[in-house]
Amino acid sequence: MAQSFESGAPFEVGPVQVSAGKLFLIAGPCVIESEAHARRMAEAIQRITADLGVPYIFKASYDKANRTSVRSFRGPGLIEGTSILGRIAKDTGLPVLTDVHEPGHCEVAAEAVDVLQIPAFLCRQTDLLVAAGRTGRAINIKKGQFVAPRDMTHPLEKVRSTGNERVFLTERGATFGYNNLVVDFRSLAIMRKMAPVVFDGTHSVQQPSASDGVSGGQPEFIPLLARAAVAAGIDGLFLEVHDDPANAKSDGANALRLDLLKPLLEKLLAIQNAAFSF
Repeated sequence: MAQSFESGAPFEVGPVQVSAGKLFLIAGPCVIESEAHARRMAEAIQRITADLGVPYIFKASYDKANRTSVRSFRGPGLIEGTSILGRIAKDTGLPVLTDVHEPGHCEVAAEAVDVLQIPAFLCRQTDLLVAAGRTGRAINIKKGQFVAPRDMTHPLEKVRSTGNERVFLTERGATFGYNNLVVDFRSLAIMRKMAPVVFDGTHSVQQPSASDGVSGGQPEFIPLLARAAVAAGIDGLFLEVHDDPANAKSDGANALRLDLLKPLLEKLLAIQNAAFSF
């Protein structure tokens, strides 16, 4: 029987309270393109979220190990990348999230960041989930495109078997034929009985491997899906945000443009306030 998180206690990720009834944001570029760019994005999004009173976790990956093509940019790597993330966290005061792809990376990454993220393709990898849980850091498990929402109880149990209860789930769409994803909004309610739930509004509009060795996307639908998710009831929102998506080194086709972030968040906060008034 899945745990009912609705009666569970919120937990903290730095200054961000998870499942405290206030929408929090996880946002940043897909991958660390350079320290200067990652820092610029973190500070720009921090200004927007501070102005709106939205709790914020910065995200960027030190390595994108699951790129479609062997020629695609992957990032600076574990040592350099986590050093960059650690400096950004220290200088901005922001909690930071990054992906981990191998059990041996978890301890190193945990020294620099507040949240370890399990990529969707790896959400069933027992050794990775257990290694991440043992670090004591908060864990974000992305639901695999191929996994039924009720089956996410098993990855949760793997992390919780380490004694780590600071874990949440992210919905990022389900495989719908070739090169396409679709969001079943029932999954948000189903998974929210197990753990806090985040909705990934940018990977949900991705078109995997649809553009000659890279993924395509339909970013015009990000606001639509994000509005629906907030109305349905979520704890947090995940967005890949970039100041120049057309020239992003990873996932630019499904990223939200930086200048569109503030008006989107304003609408989402209004929806959440309306939903909580009933």
